Amino acid sequence: MSDVITQAVDSLNAKMDAGFDGTAKFVIEGEGAIMIDQSGARAGDDEADVTMTASRDTFEGILSGDENPTAAFMSGKLTIDGDMGKAMQLASVLA
Repeated sequence: MSDVITQAVDSLNAKMDAGFDGTAKFVIEGEGAIMIDQSGARAGDDEADVTMTASRDTFEGILSGDENPTAAFMSGKLTIDGDMGKAMQLASVLA
């Protein structure tokens, strides 16, 4: 597992205040994938309700708050496959 994934899992778990009702996967290009569910975040590449894919820079920007997820999606930096409602729910949980 890459250091990027390890750090991202730690950061996501620290940000998750409320439970997330569903499953989501963040794919960080060239690094790996992170699964998020009601238990929190972990490294993994399982099936999910929604899959979000971004470069390392975009993902780190979203996680730090420097990059707006909606703007990243609209500009093509972030792709979303699956349940858009779950993606929006996850954004509100991580805010």
